[in-house]
Amino acid sequence: MDELLSKQNIEYRDRAREVAEKYVRPQAAELDRSGEYGWEILEALKKYELTGIWIPKEYGGHGAGVMDLCLVVEQLSRACGGIGVAYAVNALGSFPIILGGTEEQKKKYLPAIAAGEKLIAFGLSEKPSGSDAGSLRTTALRDGEHYIINGEKKWNTNGAVASTYVVYALTDPSKGMRGISAILVDRDTPGFTVGKREDTMGIRTVPVNELEFVDCRVPAENLLGGTEGGGFKNAMMTLDRARPGVAAQGLGVAQGAFEWAYRYASERKQFGQTVSSFQANSFLFADMATQIEAARQLVYSSARLIDSGAKNISKLAAMGKVFATDTAMRVATDAVQMFGGYGFCRDYPIEKYMRDAKITQIYEGTNQVQRVVIGRALTREMKSISDWLDVHIEHFPES
Repeated sequence: MDELLSKQNIEYRDRAREVAEKYVRPQAAELDRSGEYGWEILEALKKYELTGIWIPKEYGGHGAGVMDLCLVVEQLSRACGGIGVAYAVNALGSFPIILGGTEEQKKKYLPAIAAGEKLIAFGLSEKPSGSDAGSLRTTALRDGEHYIINGEKKWNTNGAVASTYVVYALTDPSKGMRGISAILVDRDTPGFTVGKREDTMGIRTVPVNELEFVDCRVPAENLLGGTEGGGFKNAMMTLDRARPGVAAQGLGVAQGAFEWAYRYASERKQFGQTVSSFQANSFLFADMATQIEAARQLVYSSARLIDSGAKNISKLAAMGKVFATDTAMRVATDAVQMFGGYGFCRDYPIEKYMRDAKITQIYEGTNQVQRVVIGRALTREMKSISDWLDVHIEHFPES
């Protein structure tokens, strides 16, 4: 719906669509099989000036908003969900610096990310602490002009290809989550090792690795923001800002799966007519298209809310993430069904969409946790409404 997009929005979307069709779609199946990172696609993104568009102009980016980020991710994911997240995770990794870094840290790290010369990863989850991020155990203890990091991180997207890692660790274990800080770790830091790569079901082109820290000595100047204890808040603010990107990935996967299924059903004939012409299938496609469009508007609304500078963004960001990624899984599953037995074979592209869709319901906050976020926000809102009614009840007639 171009009428609801700005000229800048349309420009970013169309450039991303061209990259998706010219560079991503032809390589998607092979990158999925091989697990190789899409370096040629990264070069195309640089050529089309799409890397780091979310980074402020003073640090080499375009100063574009979360809305523009979502439009690019949606188009890339429409061709390959793995490439969509490979792009979006650099926003996840750089948002902590944008939101909480010192001026020196922003100048040091952001320009190379904006130019696509370096990639970044976000290190929060651990084996014992996934959804319960506040219970992480990795420590970063002060030793003179350095911090000594010990522990390990799990589920680090971009793990094997990043040059910089934002690592959340306890600088004061006695304070629990209030003792969590963020540390910027460079790839070549002694004591830091990129560990096991996960053999994932989907998004196979982007490496997901463990990170290992054994007496890893990092300069104190790498403490994000220069102050201890703000790490958990920084991580939560980052995830709120990044969730529309995951939602856009789900949206793109759903759109791509829908398009493949509709094309197949319009060409495949059974009982003397196209599969798409059967009323049951026509209704199914109508529901799929409606769900996708509803997801699109919710994702775009959450992105626009963030770009507006609003403070209370958690509920809408969570709603967009839940609805769009649940839609991705539902549509991809129905699309596989539409292909029949061929949908179960890797000779056809549709099964990849189903595999890529599943992770969107899990990472950057499971959809179960997102419902907790939404529920808590509703509780606060409804209490405010209840309190207002208590004050003004005399103005209402008795029932």
